[in-house]
Amino acid sequence: MTQPFFALSLGFGGLILATQIAHSAPQCDTRDRVTALLADTYGETRRSIGLAGDGAVIELYAADATGTWTITVTLPDGQMCLMASGAGYEPVTEELPAKGQKV
Repeated sequence: MTQPFFALSLGFGGLILATQIAHSAPQCDTRDRVTALLADTYGETRRSIGLAGDGAVIELYAADATGTWTITVTLPDGQMCLMASGAGYEPVTEELPAKGQKV
């Protein structure tokens, strides 16, 4: 009895999450406008960059003074979209564990 209920609960949770993601579609504009907004409004500067599939570029912007952060994706056509944002940014650099050492 508990296993079907658990599976049903996960299904409803996934449905709710998918609905929220669809309603909060990313906001996009030109790269110049988005980076100006992040700098002027939030004081955020680029902290890291990486490549995603289909030629998209993922970047993390953050502000030391306020701890805000934003993740963006820039598409090959030049459109930059806000994907996620939050607070409490802290830069972290960690060493890889030695081979065979458990994390």
